[in-house]
Amino acid sequence: MAVNLVNVEQVSKVYGTRALLDGVSLGVSEGDRIGVVGRNGDGKTTLIRMLAKLEEADTGRVTHNGGLRLGVLTQHDSLDPKATIRHEVIGDLADHEWAGSAKIRDVLTGLFGGLALPGFEHGLDTVIAPLSGGERRRIALAKLLIAEQDLIVLDEPTNHLDVEGISWLAGHLRNRRSALVCVTHDRWFLDQVCTRMWDVQRGTVHEYEGGYSDYVFARAERERIAATEESKRQNLMRKELAWLRRGAPARTSKPRYRIEAANELIADVPPPRDTSELMKFANARLGKTVFDLEDVTVQAGAKTLLTHLTWQLGPGDRIGLVGVNGAGKTSLLRALAEAARSQGETQPAAGKIVVGKTVKLAYLSQEVAELNPNIRVLEAVQQVRDRVDLGKGREMTAGQLCEQFGFSNEKQWTPVGDLSGGERRRLQILRLLMDEPNVLFLDEPTNDLDIETLTQLEDLLDGWPGSMIVISHDRFFIERTTDRVMALLGDRSLRMLPRGVDEYLERRKRMEEEATPASSAGTPKAAPANTVSPQAARAAKKELQKVERQLDKMSTRETELHAQIAAHATDFEKVAGLDTELRELVAERDVLEMRWLELAEEA
Repeated sequence: MAVNLVNVEQVSKVYGTRALLDGVSLGVSEGDRIGVVGRNGDGKTTLIRMLAKLEEADTGRVTHNGGLRLGVLTQHDSLDPKATIRHEVIGDLADHEWAGSAKIRDVLTGLFGGLALPGFEHGLDTVIAPLSGGERRRIALAKLLIAEQDLIVLDEPTNHLDVEGISWLAGHLRNRRSALVCVTHDRWFLDQVCTRMWDVQRGTVHEYEGGYSDYVFARAERERIAATEESKRQNLMRKELAWLRRGAPARTSKPRYRIEAANELIADVPPPRDTSELMKFANARLGKTVFDLEDVTVQAGAKTLLTHLTWQLGPGDRIGLVGVNGAGKTSLLRALAEAARSQGETQPAAGKIVVGKTVKLAYLSQEVAELNPNIRVLEAVQQVRDRVDLGKGREMTAGQLCEQFGFSNEKQWTPVGDLSGGERRRLQILRLLMDEPNVLFLDEPTNDLDIETLTQLEDLLDGWPGSMIVISHDRFFIERTTDRVMALLGDRSLRMLPRGVDEYLERRKRMEEEATPASSAGTPKAAPANTVSPQAARAAKKELQKVERQLDKMSTRETELHAQIAAHATDFEKVAGLDTELRELVAERDVLEMRWLELAEEA
């Protein structure tokens, strides 16, 4: 039986007149890997800070198991600015000691690209004081991961990591024995790492089994049965579930009957985008030419990033751009933007960029544009336009679009100066879209946005007709909003990747292996995996069918119990009895699901 590490009992926390958490009770046990999601400002960070005893609760209590070894990554590190990276991360270990540790080598290579820390001028002996916030955060994360922990609490660990770093971190955390509680908006990361989800909403925390895909299914089903959320939120959740089931490889670990239930729930949901319809509209708005690049060289200062680049961005193209840091992703967008602003007069160091005559570009850079802090949110949007045409007869007022982006009627009258970083980012995107561009450049648009806002932005972009380039370390967002992925691999060229981000990671891994001399030529090959005899496979298949029938019956009974609980909501005694039966059913179902997975592998 798993040992309980942390107990949260009837915890409440109030800021001003707002209750962030109201009577929350939770537990973390050995082996748990918990993802925490919710809107910005709803209390995710407050919850994990109280969990780690970094912040006191107003009421209730938090207890830790005796001798608990706890590691915490907060939004602000506690590194000594006068110290070196070596002192903070490795401590007093001699070179032969830390270099002989597979764990330390893995962490340094995964987070910094090599044991020599190639991104830092003096390697491990670099002083911390002059480093950027992102560099300091990676150092703090490395320090935490190298230590031995029973429980790791991470607040936005993927911030400032590239696609490769996020992929490495997911694999590292999966292989650790430590329990994990993690706040992040990176949905791919949640799916890869987490086995449970906490959804923080309006003072309460809802618990779900499984990763992000399973959470989306469970929440959509819960909202359908309870019918307590407004229809647009239900539709958005079902739309995202539809994309998870149809548009990308299925990420859920649940058995087939759960997948069938998800498919039934989204049977009437159309595909996220009508690509052919959007392409027709984009052609009408843009004509044949958007950006044509002929033998272009892109430079940043004296550094040459791209050479002999011949490429075309056509009407309706939706491109995801990935690549190593410093390869020229942002520089390429800036070169295109400069050519567009000057109507082709500003050209790169070599070659030519031809810009279509009808191009109207909106460029979301990584820096948040400064706005008058004294004007209201709605006024900031209305300065651009009162109404916006979203295509195909869809039109929205500034207030309606504000509401879709999470600015309630009350919030629309908040001064811009009082907004958080994430809210200012949302406002910046909103102002760009209000100007009705036909070409969008989005450079790290997901920074500081919560999952609900990301879902709303994706929904809006689904029906947006035009050409788009997205630079993002959030591979879920790239897969969700774009149709093709292109990569800058650091060799001064732009490559198309038919298999997307997975192909990018494979190519990067091959490049690193080719750059590293083989050191294990004499290592014997691993023994082949155990095989299952045909007789055993047939027996497993037969039992698998039996288990599926049992799970189907359980699924039917679970739906009935949910309906009965909703129907007898005011009869507390009746609800308590139904709830007990439901819990027993869920526990039995989980055991059968594990058996289903074992049998499926054998069969």
